[in-house]
Amino acid sequence: MEPRLIPPLDVGGFTPLSTTDWPGQLAAVVFVQGCPWRCHYCHNSSLQPRQSECGRDALAWGKVLDTLKQRQGLLDGVVFSGGEPTLDAALAPAMREVRELGFMVGLHTAGLYPQRLATLLPLLDWVALDIKTEFEDYKAITSVPRSGEPVRESLALVLASGKAHELRTTWHPDLISEAALMRMARMLKSAGAQHWVLQGYRATPVTEATLGSVERTPPDALVAKLRHIGPALSVR
Repeated sequence: MEPRLIPPLDVGGFTPLSTTDWPGQLAAVVFVQGCPWRCHYCHNSSLQPRQSECGRDALAWGKVLDTLKQRQGLLDGVVFSGGEPTLDAALAPAMREVRELGFMVGLHTAGLYPQRLATLLPLLDWVALDIKTEFEDYKAITSVPRSGEPVRESLALVLASGKAHELRTTWHPDLISEAALMRMARMLKSAGAQHWVLQGYRATPVTEATLGSVERTPPDALVAKLRHIGPALSVR
């Protein structure tokens, strides 16, 4: 039987230079197409369908590689984001190609597929994992029942790996209560998390109808409480 050929990475977007997607590093960002969740505050809803649904350029990954070759020595690393990049079977081969070019490799993931994440961790220098809310309440944000359970497993994998990481939570008072955040802070501290990032809600034309057009920044008093009981906390 002939080996199954893996299609090229399903690229939904590419940023050739970013100073914010991997803190402390100059990085390019590859946005992988596709995500099965429908988070209420999603900023990249155009990346939710897979290639077969939106007809993206099958040659896009080759074009990304050509650009990266021209940026050798100018960039520190490449971040794979999404969508949800771990759903793509071509992600590991793509990461290997990037490493062969001399770049460090970073990953943004929501932790949907812990078994796939486990195979990717040896290829990573840094990983950002979304912790959207308490694991039992994930459906309220993702619209998918029991979606917190794989994230619980992914969190354990990231922390056990010893890889540099950040854990990220997007805050909106209608989605995560102060009491829930306090419980999350204690859980993350107990689990051994080193770096937690609290991101304020930023409206998009898609999210305004349900979550409003006003940006939401975590109040200073709440941040102070979280810093007192949880892991090291940054606010963006």
